[in-house]
Amino acid sequence: MSRSPTQALVNYVVEARPEALPDAVRKEAKRTFLNWVGCAVGGSHHETLDIAIAALSPFAGTGTSSVLGRAERTDPLHAALFNGISSHVFDFDDTHLRTVIHPAGPVASALLAYAEYRPVTGPDFINALVLGVEVECRIGNAVFPAHYDVGWHITGTTGVFGAAAAVGKLLGLDAQRMAWAFGLAATQPVGLRDMFGTMTKSFHPGRAAQNGFTAALLAQKGYTSSEQGIEAKRGWANVLSIAHNYAEITENLGKSYEISVNSYKPFACGIVIHPTIDGCIQLRNAEHLDPTMIRSVDLRVHHLVLELTGKTSPKTGLEGKFSVYHAAAMAFIDGTGGEKQFSDEAVVNPNVIALRDRIKATVDPAIAPDEVRIKVTLMDETVIEHHVPHAIGSIARPMSDADLERKFQDLADDILGPQRVKELLAQCWDLERFNDVGKLAAAARL
Repeated sequence: MSRSPTQALVNYVVEARPEALPDAVRKEAKRTFLNWVGCAVGGSHHETLDIAIAALSPFAGTGTSSVLGRAERTDPLHAALFNGISSHVFDFDDTHLRTVIHPAGPVASALLAYAEYRPVTGPDFINALVLGVEVECRIGNAVFPAHYDVGWHITGTTGVFGAAAAVGKLLGLDAQRMAWAFGLAATQPVGLRDMFGTMTKSFHPGRAAQNGFTAALLAQKGYTSSEQGIEAKRGWANVLSIAHNYAEITENLGKSYEISVNSYKPFACGIVIHPTIDGCIQLRNAEHLDPTMIRSVDLRVHHLVLELTGKTSPKTGLEGKFSVYHAAAMAFIDGTGGEKQFSDEAVVNPNVIALRDRIKATVDPAIAPDEVRIKVTLMDETVIEHHVPHAIGSIARPMSDADLERKFQDLADDILGPQRVKELLAQCWDLERFNDVGKLAAAARL
């Protein structure tokens, strides 16, 4: 008889060893971690995190773990929450394109908070990170798109499993306790898509990190749960999704790695808008377009673009991240799509609004998720058309190591200073040589 999905994952996580990871997988884990650190530092002074820290710090425990990019220290569970929030608040973090899960937020946030509490070597940290990403993304593969379509934010609902697996691995949980950890994770889903465009969206990966961490700690002490938390008749998959394929969890487990198809954002917004931004920047630069020259812009996009980012009149920067119209306008005006282009000021700028109102988006069933077709009509009736088959940051056009470093510097320089950022980058690349990864966190706080 074949193993159940929960049992298969439990056995895989418990038995996995750092030395078994292929070199390419270890390299991608470092890229994933580096990108996460940059995003966490970069988002560390956003109002969203200020509010969370002010609200919850009075109830936190002993300060053993860092809030990256800030001076505060807090207990590991709250550090996992806060760093998960800051790493996602700009919507600039990594993305597993098949499921639109943001893998590192729940997993790395829990891992680093634990690593400051108990020493963890670089190889063990990387192994746990890879395992956490594998678990959350395989579970996501099994229920996507039905689970997402019904309204769940899949980063939060699967990320809790990733965090539980990763921390559970560092705790040395045996198969029985790892099964309990998965059951405890299954009963703590978090994240509704209705929250997109608000502060609560970034709460999802933070709470997933905290909940998964909690699940592993409880299981370590013998706190029991269902041992079929994923696939039971009234378990996670059957309650939270109308369709599932458990073969996505079990096939080639330990032979292929989901972190190998992780991707990194060049633009600070929902991944589905990236082809549009990329294409508009290309047109702007190639044709030397000034916004006053543009009569209209017609976009042919994948269906998720309007489903996720169809806000026509965003009122805040967070809402702007979910407006393909705002993103396209900023791409033409500024020639980029960084955090400044999705500020509260940018979305209410009259010049941005004027161009935004001349942009139309239409779903084309033939368009792939990383593709867009753009038609620009100029004031003199000239028509320019452009096709982006694969956006920058996609699997077909991945960001290079140098691209990731520039992104990291853009996010962190103003907070830590260029010299400290340079040193932190070097430490992230050297992650597997650390005897105590917790020391890296100290280099990332004020």
